[in-house]
Amino acid sequence: MEKMLVIAGIWTMCALCAVFFMRGATAPDERRMTLKRAARAQVADTAGQ
Repeated sequence: MEKMLVIAGIWTMCALCAVFFMRGATAPDERRMTLKRAARAQVADTAGQ
């Protein structure tokens, strides 16, 4: 029984780390829009030169 608790704890920690990593890696919608606008403005600036 103790061995199963240790294995379940390790799996739980791995799952939580994966979830937190994915949530941190994806930007919120407001940030995505800001980044897209900044990228478009930068492309427009370089195209005009």
